[in-house]
Amino acid sequence: MAYRHVALIGLGLIASSIAHAMRRAGMEARITGYARTEATRAEAARLRFAEVMPTAAEAVAGADLVILCTPVGAMGPIAAEIAPHLARGITVSDVGSVKREVIEAVAGRLPADVAFIPAHPVAGTEHSGPGAGFASLFDNRWCLLTPPPGTDPAKLAALRAFWEALGARVDEMDPDHHDLVLAVTSHVPHLIAYTVVGVADDLSRVTASEVVNYSAAGFRDFTRIAASDPTMWRDVFLSNKDATLEILGRFTEELFALQRAIRLGDGPHLHAYFTRTREIRRGIIEAGQDTPAPDFGRAGGAAGE
Repeated sequence: MAYRHVALIGLGLIASSIAHAMRRAGMEARITGYARTEATRAEAARLRFAEVMPTAAEAVAGADLVILCTPVGAMGPIAAEIAPHLARGITVSDVGSVKREVIEAVAGRLPADVAFIPAHPVAGTEHSGPGAGFASLFDNRWCLLTPPPGTDPAKLAALRAFWEALGARVDEMDPDHHDLVLAVTSHVPHLIAYTVVGVADDLSRVTASEVVNYSAAGFRDFTRIAASDPTMWRDVFLSNKDATLEILGRFTEELFALQRAIRLGDGPHLHAYFTRTREIRRGIIEAGQDTPAPDFGRAGGAAGE
């Protein structure tokens, strides 16, 4: 089933990339959109990747697929706002990187005959806003669907086909398992990046910006990750608190073990640890999720998810 009218609520990087990817795929569906701020709506209207509406209600009117592209903390209230204006039997989805809390915030606010199928395209950059989107953002990236029990198989198949047409690889996952996996692969790494950059910022005040001027590749990439949308990441950590804290606890244990090895001069432990972790990088390359090419100034970022 091809969608005839897709409504995007929130008009930042992911929403604009969805619209561009839809057009690249040759989809003829009408695309409408809404953003909370007038400035964002004006920029999106100028870029013309969607018909920008003055209200969320007008954006979803007549749509057969509605995708919530706001920060996860805003999804519950926006679901309540659009609920009275949704056509019967349509599909509502989202793009949030937290699933359990989004399901609890959104599902109960939608009409009973609306299918809510949460989704998470694991793709992004450190940039945000309507102008940050591009058609190839989802190419060979995973989109994880977390359908609730009893989801209509035809509606699930249609959403899967939609994301595949945008270039994504699609898989299904339990919401709680999703949140734990993403805490490991995305959420805690972002928190660590924010921390490292914050420490360096304190140091740079003492060293007259030498931290900035002489940044090596490792710190540079931390700053790229730490440049991601602060509102989005604030909501991610507040919404995925339990999984994030669990993984942070494990990270702290590993960090203490490495501190002890450095303090004691335990070279074999450090070498064995770094050898094991190096294999993870090789696995990512073999899975097609990055390139082995040297990276001394990445052309397009991959932070954000």
